[in-house]
Amino acid sequence: MKKLLSLLIIPMLSIALYAQDYSGMKGADICSQKKSQMISTGNFLKDSPNTPRHSYDVLKYTLKLDIYNCFKTAGSKAFSGYVEINFRVDSVLNSIELNAVYTSLVIDSVRLLNGTVLTFLHSNSTNKVTVNLNRTYNVGEIVTVKIYYMHNNVSDNAFYSSASGFVYTDCEPEGARKWFPCWDKPSDKALTDITIKVPSNVKIGSNGRLNDTLRIADTIWYHWVSNDPVSTYLVVLTGRTGYNLDIVWWHKLSNPADSIPIMLYYSTGENITPTKNAMVDMTNFFSQLFGEHPFEKNGFASVSSYGGGMENQTLTTISPSWSAVTSLISHEYGHQWFGDMITCATWADLWLNEGFATYLEALYFEHISGYTAYKSNINGDASGYLSGNPGWPIYNPDWAINTPPNGTLFNGPITYYKGSCVLHMLRYTIGDSLFFAAFKSYATDTANFRLKNALTDDFTAKFSSVAGQDLTWFIDQWVKQPNHPTYQNTYGIVNLGGGNWRVNFKAFQSQTNTVFHKMPIVVKVSFSTGTDTLIRVLNDVNNQMYQFNFNRQPTTVVFDPNNDIVLKTATLSVGINNVSNEIPVKYALYQNYPNPFNPFTKIKFNIEKKSLIKVKIFDITGKIVAELVNQELVPGRYETDWNASSEASGVYFCKIESGNFSSTMKMLLLK
Repeated sequence: MKKLLSLLIIPMLSIALYAQDYSGMKGADICSQKKSQMISTGNFLKDSPNTPRHSYDVLKYTLKLDIYNCFKTAGSKAFSGYVEINFRVDSVLNSIELNAVYTSLVIDSVRLLNGTVLTFLHSNSTNKVTVNLNRTYNVGEIVTVKIYYMHNNVSDNAFYSSASGFVYTDCEPEGARKWFPCWDKPSDKALTDITIKVPSNVKIGSNGRLNDTLRIADTIWYHWVSNDPVSTYLVVLTGRTGYNLDIVWWHKLSNPADSIPIMLYYSTGENITPTKNAMVDMTNFFSQLFGEHPFEKNGFASVSSYGGGMENQTLTTISPSWSAVTSLISHEYGHQWFGDMITCATWADLWLNEGFATYLEALYFEHISGYTAYKSNINGDASGYLSGNPGWPIYNPDWAINTPPNGTLFNGPITYYKGSCVLHMLRYTIGDSLFFAAFKSYATDTANFRLKNALTDDFTAKFSSVAGQDLTWFIDQWVKQPNHPTYQNTYGIVNLGGGNWRVNFKAFQSQTNTVFHKMPIVVKVSFSTGTDTLIRVLNDVNNQMYQFNFNRQPTTVVFDPNNDIVLKTATLSVGINNVSNEIPVKYALYQNYPNPFNPFTKIKFNIEKKSLIKVKIFDITGKIVAELVNQELVPGRYETDWNASSEASGVYFCKIESGNFSSTMKMLLLK
């Protein structure tokens, strides 16, 4: 292979570059921006199953295409060729439907391999080709149909030809049907065998390995073969006149004597050194975490007019942003494991591609710069979600049937950022050891996932199995429900006497736009001795009260000190503090301070003997607007805070009750 590839290096042509500046942007930003702004391919297929099963299973696509004139006539998109579709019958049938966009493709004829001509109907209303087979086929039979067709000279946002000498495809989510007839669903992976005719000064890459080339006069036939199944949207052609090609050889972890080529296609003037230098380390890192690099070849091809990246299987298309190693390159390369090796079974499950690749960006930051860099990246993802959240869930079951607009499907705050943060919080929830063990088990499961597809529920079941706990609740609340929790927690410090103290902590979620989110929470308590402690508890119901006892004086309490629940908003206020264990001579309620106030004020009171204490706030009409205390307290001096941010300006009354004792004071809120 090395010798063959070396023969393909042909003289370079200099070109003008029009690369967009992506400095400072995350790979997820670039990827989301590109895909969400693409013109939607349209919802050409309206199947009804929520499952990837179909009446037939495509085993292999064999394409032979003549795109010579696309290079000779700058910008021409007209080409001709054929596709052989080899499929296994999964239910008795005498016809098959294929996706083929009517405005892009003209079907000349359809026949079996033995030459038998088949009738067909190409509908411009459904963008499908219905092929009538020569007989009824039974389950398990293998059939091959050969379709001769032409691609019109039209811009269809799937097959591109530019005046600067580039020809490439870009198909996610449903663009493959615009340049070859196919069953265009992500769940139907198939082998590919692609032969392409181009001028002799063109280099062109595709899926899998370069099997052979044939040069005749001013023409080269490139023959690319993928022995690993590919989803149709990941099938790719990328070529140009005067392409440069550098190859990095990665030696397998399982057998260092064996190696695969990582092929870098670039134009003159582009600096591929940062990516070239990172490829071996990045491949080793992802291979160690998620199982050995799954394909026989890999690579990147830059396209000067391309904005972002597209993780076509074994040949990623990128803008000329070779220096963006820890963002764009790590994101797109991570897709080779999650997106390509394991592909979402439906578009409802796209976060299994994009959320995972975004998370792998953060993991690569952790690999090269430590946990602080990782966490900074995750915090950035969380900020992107919180500032741009459109209010829908990551997973929408309808998308398995009806593909949504690209701006929805590839929404950065949801599909990318929230997806990444969900994985971070799953890591926090079950711990590093179980998290990475489950991740690797998922990625190396050859029976169910590796080189196959996955549904969200499949992923949940796999992680639950390895973690030894049912994680359905976690995925349901973070992936299948919209939005995030809003914590309004309170705490109080109580002097129990005899050098003993208690912290009362109440976990309260106030959101109304989503469900209660069960999560392990961490509380940090600091002491007058200068020490502190972390307490982790499971918050599995709302308004949950915890009591933590200590033999030293607590001074401060912090909720989620490491911000591990990154998708949240949170406040922590003083519920009730015991400021002195001196026994007062009588009950008392003191004037609040400050007064007037906006919006916080402090309320102090004395308790003469152990009793049930209630402290309530009333508005001018006598309506209770807040209950600050409702618990049994030991004798002492106490204080609590009231946050009146949700109330209007005006006069309010604070009333304390204990048995036969009650006292009321007037307060003034001025906003």
